[in-house]
Amino acid sequence: MRLRTEEFRPRAGRYAFRVVQPRPALRHTTLNDPIRDWGYLVGDHDGLARLAGLFSFAAYSPHTVVHVPLRQSIPRDYPQGVPVDLVLAHQTLGLRPSAWPALRRGLTHGVPRTVRTDERRTACHGAAWEELWERRWDRLPRMDRLQPAVHARTLFLFGARDTFAAASLRIGGAAGFGPLGRRAAQGHDVLSSSLTTLLPLSRGPRTELDVGFQAYPPLAHFTRPGRSARRRRPTAASP
Repeated sequence: MRLRTEEFRPRAGRYAFRVVQPRPALRHTTLNDPIRDWGYLVGDHDGLARLAGLFSFAAYSPHTVVHVPLRQSIPRDYPQGVPVDLVLAHQTLGLRPSAWPALRRGLTHGVPRTVRTDERRTACHGAAWEELWERRWDRLPRMDRLQPAVHARTLFLFGARDTFAAASLRIGGAAGFGPLGRRAAQGHDVLSSSLTTLLPLSRGPRTELDVGFQAYPPLAHFTRPGRSARRRRPTAASP
């Protein structure tokens, strides 16, 4: 998969980071703060498909921060709550959420880039994490889970190669199967996947992060998979 991005090199004190954003922005994808409430990531097919590609890119880019601006996306009926941006970074990178506001102010004068993702490699490593979770879901070490944090109206997901790959597969599945939902043709959101099991376990209330599909209005552009995008209109001579 080829993704158009914009690359920045902001600094926070002595440290410089490589930050990548999707270009253009995912205008029809939204995310609410999962720490304060139930987290819901909902988008159209293009937004979810590109987001899956960004997770795949993050999986194999341990020295890069992936920033997905979502606060300015077109509002939806869902999610309720505080809209937030999304940042993906490897735990080994050492990015502190408190340093993010300074880095975000430095996201100017980006350079256009095109990055590639390897779907076969992502599927292999994502499946390996799912298999590991099936065998020892309650004993997975911290490095084998996505670590969420919210700061400055941004959700940070700190992970590693296999966790980002597994998240990419789940979001890609939502992009593919969400449009098949019975309520999708009416413009309703369709709960299609979840990232909750990728997050840490908790004895108390647990952070939940679900993924939904929703076609953006007006719905004249949306055709459920399996149906012809163009329907032949009967002519005057047709019976």
